[in-house]
Amino acid sequence: MKRLFLLMSVALTLILTGCAAKKPAYDYTAFKESKPKSILVLPPVNHSPDVNASHSMLSVSTLPLAEDGYYVFPVAVVEETFKQNGMTSAEDIRSVSAAKLREIFGADAAMYIDVTSYGSTYMVLNSETRVTANAKLVDLRTGKVLWTGSATASDNDQNNNSNNSILGMLITAAVKQISSTVTDKGHDIAAMTSWTLFNTNPTDGMLYGPRSPNYGKQAMR
Repeated sequence: MKRLFLLMSVALTLILTGCAAKKPAYDYTAFKESKPKSILVLPPVNHSPDVNASHSMLSVSTLPLAEDGYYVFPVAVVEETFKQNGMTSAEDIRSVSAAKLREIFGADAAMYIDVTSYGSTYMVLNSETRVTANAKLVDLRTGKVLWTGSATASDNDQNNNSNNSILGMLITAAVKQISSTVTDKGHDIAAMTSWTLFNTNPTDGMLYGPRSPNYGKQAMR
């Protein structure tokens, strides 16, 4: 009897732990009320040492959002508009108020992106190219935050050097880093990060926009 009680207690603990660890669904109330049709992607603020991070991430962020069903303002048009207004740095552009952005572009919402890591790193036995970004969607009509997300992608996700010798791993890591730096592999990884960041998963991803055939089908989330 004591053994049965012990087993039941362990089982209950595991169930409760599993429930506690389950990620709660994102609150889409403000997003659904806003119903944005167009998104202005602002130049990402770069917190990494790589000077290419901001422009690289910006160039690969519009396609996933367009695929989600939104009209996304062309990168070249956005950059030129800011340039004509004397703003070229992402930090300065971010300081522009939501109301002013709405006035200039007429967009329903703006996507604010921060790149926290970008590029290749040599780690003795391996070399990794990693890109991490955080994003926030803000309604330009009300200033409300509609959605936030974060994502990381790495070329090590598909690599496995467990069967290589130490010397082989050292050589591979060195060659890999040189190749990644010369070819800016970070740009390819940034694209992967962007697709992950703006995915439409049912827990905390973006909602489909009005141009998507799936628009409105996430109403039960």
